[in-house]
Order: sequence, then structure tokens, then C-alpha cells
Amino acid sequence: MREFQRTDRVADQLQKELAVLIQREIKDPRLGMVTVSGVTVSRDLGYADVHVTLLGEQDPERIKENLVVLKRAAGFLRSQIARRIKLRHVPELRFHYDESVVRGQRLSSLIDEAVASDRRRHDDDEGAED
Repeated sequence: MREFQRTDRVADQLQKELAVLIQREIKDPRLGMVTVSGVTVSRDLGYADVHVTLLGEQDPERIKENLVVLKRAAGFLRSQIARRIKLRHVPELRFHYDESVVRGQRLSSLIDEAVASDRRRHDDDEGAED
């Protein structure tokens, strides 16, 4: 079994801090409801890939705009993190849109539709036998 590594602990801490900082400290009106869904830190702690989702937002242009805002704020966020977490070197932040949540919702609704369709077909078959 893999041990819980330092990079995992740093990633968890970064995720918690970034979630709070993005909500409270970034005042850009273009920024929507951003959720930090995960952080992956490189083994040398040189950079952190920050995966974000946007609540109720699926327009590719709005998603791109939000990523631009976050990328511009990366330096500020990094300096805030340096004050809150005791690290010799705070990783460079790289923001990515996490499509897994949207994809999961889409798959879930497709499954629901298929189940409902099967149920209707089953009910129709039973009705035809009477």
C-alpha cells in the first residue's frame, strides 16, 4: 500500500486554502462560483495543478474567462498561501477546468433516461398482454 506522501498533504492543504482564498479574496466580478475540486502537486513541489469546477456554468467562453481570471490571480494567491502555510517553496499554481463533475452529471441523466425508457417499455409490454 502506498504511504500518504508529503505531496498529498501539501495538495490537501493547498486545496483547502485556495478554496477559501478564491471565495474571499478575489474580487473580480467575472469570476463565478468556483469550486476547487482537486489539487495535484509535482513530486519536487515545483508546481501544483489546481482543478476547478464552476457551479452551473457550461458555456466554454465563460469557463475560459474564469480560468483567465484565476491565472492572473495566481501570483497573488501564491503569496497569500506563503503566509498561511509553512513551506520553503510554494508551488507555482496552474489552473485547469475539471470536466469530470459535468461529465458525471451528464452520464447520470443519461442513465436516468435509459431506466425511465426501459420502465415505460416494460409497462407498455404488460399492458399489451392484458
